[in-house]
Amino acid sequence: MHALRLLPLCLLPLAGCAEGVGDPAPGAGFGSAVMTNVAVQSGQAGPLGTLQQRFAAEAPTTITFAFNSAALDAQAQAVLAQQARWIRQFPEAHFRVYGHTDLVGSPAYNQALGLRRAQAAVAYLIGQGVGRTQLEAVASFGETRPLIATTAPERANRRTVTEIDGFMAGHPNVLNGKYAAVIMRDYIQSAQAEPRLGVETGAISAASASTP
Repeated sequence: MHALRLLPLCLLPLAGCAEGVGDPAPGAGFGSAVMTNVAVQSGQAGPLGTLQQRFAAEAPTTITFAFNSAALDAQAQAVLAQQARWIRQFPEAHFRVYGHTDLVGSPAYNQALGLRRAQAAVAYLIGQGVGRTQLEAVASFGETRPLIATTAPERANRRTVTEIDGFMAGHPNVLNGKYAAVIMRDYIQSAQAEPRLGVETGAISAASASTP
């Protein structure tokens, strides 16, 4: 009976530790990963959302296309190569590539063109060593989600966007609930040293992760 009364008190420090999961302090080690697991299992944090944020922060997620084309130019290939290096470090995650067009052309044509762009990006990622089962190009938004609202040709609207949409159901880490080990995993040093490419401007900025 006494043990049962004390149990909630024992859990209080764990609940406190889970606060702020997903944004660990600089230099935090695997203690943060333990806190992430506690938060995930108690419903206080979403591992998928945390990994989505990490992908968006550490890899360029968007490529653009020439008018009426699904061909990948050199800059698009460079961005996809960066995506592939990141994705290969997270075999537990499943990704979707969404294709978009500008507002020139019919909705039906643009829907098909957006899907072709997504399929081209997926094919390139597979060629870079990403597992086929990790990637899906089934959702095209055609011309329905422009970044810039104009009926004129606009390259920023002719794009694909790569996003994490879930975890691989049969992966051992997922089956064992090792979400923290996934989220806190360091990616390879060569990817850390790779500069990020500005997708629409071609500008190069320093990689966000520092090399140890």
